[in-house]
Amino acid sequence: MRGRIADAFANAGVTGSLHAVDIDSGAELDLGADTLVSTASLHKLCLVTTLFREAEVGRIELSRRVELPAGAARSPGGTGVAAMLDPVAMSLRDLASLAIAVSDNAAADALWDELGLATVNATMAELGLTRTVAVEPLRELYAGLRQDAGPDGPAALVDPAVVARLRALDPNRSNRGTPRDLTRLLTAVWRDEACGGEYGTGLRRVLGLQAWSHRMASGFPFDDVRVSGKTGTLPTMRHEAGVVEYPDGGRYALAICTRSASTEAALPAADAVIGTAARMAVDALRAG
Repeated sequence: MRGRIADAFANAGVTGSLHAVDIDSGAELDLGADTLVSTASLHKLCLVTTLFREAEVGRIELSRRVELPAGAARSPGGTGVAAMLDPVAMSLRDLASLAIAVSDNAAADALWDELGLATVNATMAELGLTRTVAVEPLRELYAGLRQDAGPDGPAALVDPAVVARLRALDPNRSNRGTPRDLTRLLTAVWRDEACGGEYGTGLRRVLGLQAWSHRMASGFPFDDVRVSGKTGTLPTMRHEAGVVEYPDGGRYALAICTRSASTEAALPAADAVIGTAARMAVDALRAG
């Protein structure tokens, strides 16, 4: 199966790493599962898990409202609060929903400001994610992208020479993790080990809100199969980590991270192969 998944990646014009695990039995399938990658927006999984874990022990009140001012101080992005023009006030819980549902960078950075990098990193260490580390909020990541792109701005990001120098793509200089760490996190969330009771239920609800269905969810086009996931995207990078739940009770955590040979922003085959690889891995786990 590992060979078939590697062939699927190659046919889509990407290299990829994958980890898939049956949440209940522990059976697993890996393809470069310990490869260190830049996590991009996948790190929002770590962020919102920390938020709900902190709320469970009473250090955070999820309903507390914060204000995100308009203007240049707001983190960039094309969705959610990041795309809005006026000041916005909402609860920490609703900011978490936007950070996952539409990958809202401004909402996520409000949570980074609330929690701090050190708290998120300490939480990941407590959960056993030994290679998952955040070094910067999203506003700093995108500032670095702008600086590295140079005077031509976003248009330069299709130039392979420019892409090669982007610090955001280097896991030694950016937020980072591994596919195995990401499935360990998702397994802890679905087993109520990250947080329990109403907080575990609330966290899983938030992680089920993602609006994008063109990657992992594309491999499971069934009304009775639930896919909860989070994408991560930067030039040449397309990732997704999530949980696939079958009506018979089967639960599978997956993390799939890819790099494309092409620098084009629109590569449908590179997106779709994440769903293909996820389906192949889950079918293998279900077959025993």
